[in-house]
Amino acid sequence: MTRQELINYIFNTYSVEPDYPFPRDDVTCVFRHIDNRKWFGIAMVIPYRTLGINQDGEVDVLNIKCNPIMMGSLRDKPGFRPAYHMNKDKWITILLDGSAEQEDITALLAMSYSMTASRIRRKTNHEIHSD
Repeated sequence: MTRQELINYIFNTYSVEPDYPFPRDDVTCVFRHIDNRKWFGIAMVIPYRTLGINQDGEVDVLNIKCNPIMMGSLRDKPGFRPAYHMNKDKWITILLDGSAEQEDITALLAMSYSMTASRIRRKTNHEIHSD
């Protein structure tokens, strides 16, 4: 999945456009929930070597929030790295260079979206009947 494919997918799936919140940086973009403004993803361009990859040049990446239980197995898959510049226990970096499977990216985006969504308090039966 390329950066543009990612942007299109997020718009078509979640109706979210990229937000460019950093002054003088028209590349790094975040994807936020419309209601609570929480990030469920951030796309950046970083050097391969910054990720510990012995390769020249830069790569588009996506950081997403992830279930900590899944971190170990994901880091063993092609295209996945410990989170760049984020909490490595709760976020993971996905390379957008074709090395990560698109199905994995979209499934993990759904997880990140869900994990960062607003929590709606639901009344229990007890609360309903005690009003």
